[in-house]
Amino acid sequence: MKKRTISAIIMLLIVIPLIIIGGIPFRIGVLLIGLIGFKELLNIKETKKKLPYVMKGISYILLTILILSNNSSTIVEYILDYKVIALTLFTILIPLVIIQDNRKYSINDAMYLIGMLFFLGTAFNLTILIRNYSITFLIYLALITVITDTFAYITGFYVGKTKMCEKISPKKTWEGFVGGTFFGVLIPSMFYFTVINSNVDVIVLVACTTFLSLIGQAGDLVFSSIKRYFDKKDFSNLIPGHGGVCDRLDSIIFVLLGFVVVAGLL
Repeated sequence: MKKRTISAIIMLLIVIPLIIIGGIPFRIGVLLIGLIGFKELLNIKETKKKLPYVMKGISYILLTILILSNNSSTIVEYILDYKVIALTLFTILIPLVIIQDNRKYSINDAMYLIGMLFFLGTAFNLTILIRNYSITFLIYLALITVITDTFAYITGFYVGKTKMCEKISPKKTWEGFVGGTFFGVLIPSMFYFTVINSNVDVIVLVACTTFLSLIGQAGDLVFSSIKRYFDKKDFSNLIPGHGGVCDRLDSIIFVLLGFVVVAGLL
């Protein structure tokens, strides 16, 4: 617990100044976190099968383009750049014809790379877009994940008895799910109403925040299922007591993606 607390403090000391400063330092920080997260996903994939070095190198370049493209906008609207999409698809799929050896590089490998590239590229690009639009919106989304996770853990620890998804995440309980959702909706909604917009329709606000809290918890379980598939406890040991970047950002990644769905309602 002491190690976990110290790591959390260090992370906050690094992340909070970057969020406050914004601009280029924030973009660089988000890019580095995204690249580290992608490396973790590559590493866990390679516990079952190694990927060609050239494809890994190309993937890092493509992820950088995806994260940094179209992120100078101050509007919370994700605009698909079809040039970047086409470039990504061509670059990942055409090598199948060149290599012609499923033992080295197969369609399953290509689909994994495409999925992870668009998944992380979109989420971290959105992080930059939302920060450009408003720091308070980013805080609101971060609060949803932090409060939900914190109270899910506390509620589950003290009163949790009914297992929720034992095969995917053995420690999660339905009691923790309910407690996390309740406070993960209450506190961020109060923050939004008090700090961002007091004229918002409260029912719509609560509905959107509930949706995002649930999506965040679903994201946690999705990442847990990836780890279970590859028979790993954590994505890495980069952060003592916490695991890796993907272990810490699993919920917020889904909340960011979910925010695009409800952004027009708030």
